[in-house]
Amino acid sequence: MPLKRRGPLQLAQREVEDLKKQADEPAPVGNYDQRKVEEEKRLQSVMERLESLFQDVDDEDEEDSDDDNDDDDDDDDSDDDDDKKDKMKAIKLPSGPDGHVYTALSDFKGEQDGDLWFQRGDVLRIIKKTGDGWWLAEDAKGNKGVVPKTFLKEDDEDDDDDDDDDDDDSEESVEEDDEDQTVDQHKQSSNWSTVRKALTEIDTTDVLSAMGAIPAGFRPSTLNKLLVDEGKTYRGSHYIQPELSSSQLSFTDLFLDPDTGRVRARQVRTSVCFSLWRCKMIPTPGVGVQVLSRHVRLCAFDGTQVLSNIHTVRVSYNSKSPKTWNFSPRMTGILPILLDGDCFLRCNSSSVNLGILFELGVTFIRNSTGERGDLSCGWAFLKLADEAGNSIPNRTYECPVNGGTPYEKDVAVELTAARGSPGGVLQQILQARRQPKLIVKLKSVNTRIRNQLSLLPDTLLHCLSGAHLLALHRQLLADALLMNRPTMQNADLICSPILSTFPLLLDQTDLMDALRVRNNLLFPLDLSYLKHEFSKVYMSSVYFLLHSPSLPCYRWADPPSEEQRARVIFSTLDALKTHLSSGPKGALEVFVDPKHSHLAFDISELTFDLLNVRR
Repeated sequence: MPLKRRGPLQLAQREVEDLKKQADEPAPVGNYDQRKVEEEKRLQSVMERLESLFQDVDDEDEEDSDDDNDDDDDDDDSDDDDDKKDKMKAIKLPSGPDGHVYTALSDFKGEQDGDLWFQRGDVLRIIKKTGDGWWLAEDAKGNKGVVPKTFLKEDDEDDDDDDDDDDDDSEESVEEDDEDQTVDQHKQSSNWSTVRKALTEIDTTDVLSAMGAIPAGFRPSTLNKLLVDEGKTYRGSHYIQPELSSSQLSFTDLFLDPDTGRVRARQVRTSVCFSLWRCKMIPTPGVGVQVLSRHVRLCAFDGTQVLSNIHTVRVSYNSKSPKTWNFSPRMTGILPILLDGDCFLRCNSSSVNLGILFELGVTFIRNSTGERGDLSCGWAFLKLADEAGNSIPNRTYECPVNGGTPYEKDVAVELTAARGSPGGVLQQILQARRQPKLIVKLKSVNTRIRNQLSLLPDTLLHCLSGAHLLALHRQLLADALLMNRPTMQNADLICSPILSTFPLLLDQTDLMDALRVRNNLLFPLDLSYLKHEFSKVYMSSVYFLLHSPSLPCYRWADPPSEEQRARVIFSTLDALKTHLSSGPKGALEVFVDPKHSHLAFDISELTFDLLNVRR
């Protein structure tokens, strides 16, 4: 029989919708814990009612299945068949987004009662999608619960297409109609499994938003997703590699000056130097999460796509001013690259919309589950050309911080404005001061730094304090590829431990700091001496550390790992000073010293493979 207009399922759905509406409303700052407990109690009550409802529906499905078997034996009961079809249509889930099949992108361990555990690659059927990002879902074993939508990827399966196929099958023979009825029954049972699963699945970001743990406008980090999903494509280690021309027989951005033997300087369409100054009025995450890192990820952007590597600068956070993000003052030779807000951008794009995209982000860990995540607190964009196509002048710019992602428009980070129309000019001024902003200063640099930047690849974004090291690497790269190769068509492996490992330093900035500290005296004019000293320092410090078993693997925003790596780096550098001062062979003797262990030798440590690393 058809469902009642005000049956238990309708009442449960109405209560779920009420919970969604309440979760979308901003919660008072001091009421997070109380609201969370109340919502958990209400959700548990709804789940219990749904559980009993599902059991009743399953019992009815079994009775219907028995009735269908009896009808198959009696050819005269056609009216009963029509009644069963009508009943199936009445309880079948509505067509649309619900009931879609998704594949898990990563593991998810339930955080509390009602969550559905799953592993990467598991196939889940969504029963119901909610606005808070936690969806009800069911796995292949029939377990149901809420899951985070950001952990899922939609498959090509579509219930609407299945319904169309059923309509086409209805025009076939009587035997095929009987088979279609059996298929419909299986679909009906599968749909109920999807309902169980969808009501129990919730997305992490939406759940935190519903709990009031993150402000409105926060999103999963777009640039972090590119770094994780696209591998090396958007990393600095990829962009400092040589770029081949269209013919694959020469390079487009690496040339030697035949008179001096130095890398030939190259001018690009856009070359700017800038300093990250300050971020103001940035909302802070609430209770339930521990922030591991506050940072700004930046890249070249034309409004549609990322045009350079993605560089990260960590914020100097002061708990006394939680909504103000500062960047460390410049300290020559001391400030770590990760904290250095003085950056440069080289880009050869001809886009009139070229600019710098700044994504303000946090890396957090949930206190209840230990789950890590990366959120965008907002984004800002500084266009580098005016309407006439001329470069913008060097001065300080206040860039408004927008909520959502760079592909969303008119999303507020936080509702700071008062309700109703502004009462006057003073209120408008106060309201404008409450809006989140990023302060950036475009600046000019001295001739020495400009010359170093002109030797770098046509597209690169990095900090200014490492420019001289990048320029030295560029010179060694030109020597190996343009001067020492037998022919330009030769693609054999090149024995060069520096070229094979130096790009890793752009992804492990603490090792770049170690090289920069040890290399602070490399400013003589003689190029041959400069390269010799650079090679000696590199081999006796960074190269040794890269293959030291005591150095933990680099992991972003992991305080214990960062602290342990810092201790190992500084203690190792201090111990290696004696070998470096013992003469030209000191850099090699460190590898046979029994006091210092070393990982098993791998031929990849010494070989530079142009065909695998070229852009």
